[in-house]
Amino acid sequence: MTVAFVVVYALVTTVLFAVAATTLSWMIDSWRTPQALGQMPFPRPDEPRLSFSLIVPARHEEAVLADTVQRLLQQRHPALEVLVVVGDDDPGTAAVAHRLAEQDPRVKVVVDDSPAKNKPKALNRALQYCTGKVVGVFDAEDEVALELLEHVDACFRATHAHVVQGGVQLMNYRSSWWALRNTLEYFFWFSSRLHFHARSGFIPLGGNTVFVRTDLLRLVGGWDTECLAEDCELGIRLSVAGARVAVAYSPALATREETPTSLRGLIKQRTRWNQGYLQVLRKGEWRRLPTAGKRWMARYLLASPFLQAVAGVLVPVSLLSMVLFKAPATFVLFTFLPLVPTVLSVAMEIVGLAEFNRMFALGARYRDYLKLIAGALPYQLLLSVAAIRASVRELRGQRGWEKTEHVGAHRELEVAVS
Repeated sequence: MTVAFVVVYALVTTVLFAVAATTLSWMIDSWRTPQALGQMPFPRPDEPRLSFSLIVPARHEEAVLADTVQRLLQQRHPALEVLVVVGDDDPGTAAVAHRLAEQDPRVKVVVDDSPAKNKPKALNRALQYCTGKVVGVFDAEDEVALELLEHVDACFRATHAHVVQGGVQLMNYRSSWWALRNTLEYFFWFSSRLHFHARSGFIPLGGNTVFVRTDLLRLVGGWDTECLAEDCELGIRLSVAGARVAVAYSPALATREETPTSLRGLIKQRTRWNQGYLQVLRKGEWRRLPTAGKRWMARYLLASPFLQAVAGVLVPVSLLSMVLFKAPATFVLFTFLPLVPTVLSVAMEIVGLAEFNRMFALGARYRDYLKLIAGALPYQLLLSVAAIRASVRELRGQRGWEKTEHVGAHRELEVAVS
């Protein structure tokens, strides 16, 4: 075994350990930090004082749009409008939207005639028609708690925030082996990691159930129409501007969504997110953050999907190398270092699954935990494929929006449970 090989292997092992340890730390932030736990619940609602413009971009969403909009119209908050954005080349979804507008004057239909359609273009098209003091964004398949806007209104006033990020939760985790891990990712992201980033003054916002004061959103120019992770990009610019962001998570108020219906759909979704993060990293707006610590955190966060993907590939390679190559016992023990936080992360996922089942009143099953453990490595390899695909697409200049299909599986779960 050459000295060069030992040095490179040791360096890779150290990087793997850092990635795994950081991921674990962010996963459990809300469990280990008292002030984070205090930030999780929404304030109790009082007399509503704000008005809301809720934007719902909808492209080929005939199957789920009506239920989502009707749910938004049932909000207990007295001052809201719903702006449904449809493409000029999507008559099916447009017909549903216009029918909803005929039934309730609070619904506005906005037509996006952009030659190349994507979500940020749809959002910007609707922004010019918003009349509320606060703009909220929802996806076309969202199942929104009826009390959400009352609590968001109270949160803005209690925290003096410019932005309020609510929780989003995938629900149909028993639909497939990857749906289980996808669901827990959302659970840890919205219930823990975003609280850490908000306290740190640097936060990539979630794609929906995010609320921004309308005047501020217009001041910063809305969303970046060329970015595939428009939510993350907006969060960066607002962080640079010093905006106060309040993050709240409550199971009863979490917006419910579904996991992608196929592995291909999941890979395309993750490709889009990873490529968007790469675009934000290249754009460099994060360099204007006020401190070196925040700038380093931005670099790491924007590159973390790729680092985690590489870690997922290298862990089995590391295990195989320990078997095939003769090496000193000390060196072999050192190569096991990244496995410590990795194993602890899986252990925390097991705890997280139990907590998720408790919070959402779902019955835990032993086979769910076995599926969670068995899917750890395959899921990491899947994320690696998505990260590699994102890098290739970005290098080739392929920035078309790959849409995620929605079928309403999370609503079928609610019916089954009730």
